[in-house]
Amino acid sequence: QVQLVESGGGLVQPGGSLRLSCAASGFTFRSFSMSWYRQAPGKERELVARISSLGILTNYAASVEGRFTISRDNAKNTVYLQMNSLKVVDTAVYYCNADISYTNYWGQGTQVTVSS
Repeated sequence: QVQLVESGGGLVQPGGSLRLSCAASGFTFRSFSMSWYRQAPGKERELVARISSLGILTNYAASVEGRFTISRDNAKNTVYLQMNSLKVVDTAVYYCNADISYTNYWGQGTQVTVSS
């Protein structure tokens, strides 16, 4: 079955960096685009970044453009989110997402807290 396992979250000071990882299994990873979403307390889940199946195309939410970078390693079935210049407003649970044949699959999420 499809499994997505995120890691790399934690507590970081404003201006700091984190790299999230999502290990995927149970499907042909290289055939599907992958995304990162986040959900802050009291807010709806929002798209942060998406990457095409071969990693050629990426798109980002305006709020993270220029600070976050999504990438993937199809040999390792892993997608990454490099987050730089983190702000307090980036605090949220970050989820890995795979849209496979019109079905959304989610990981369990990893907490990112940006605080001084």
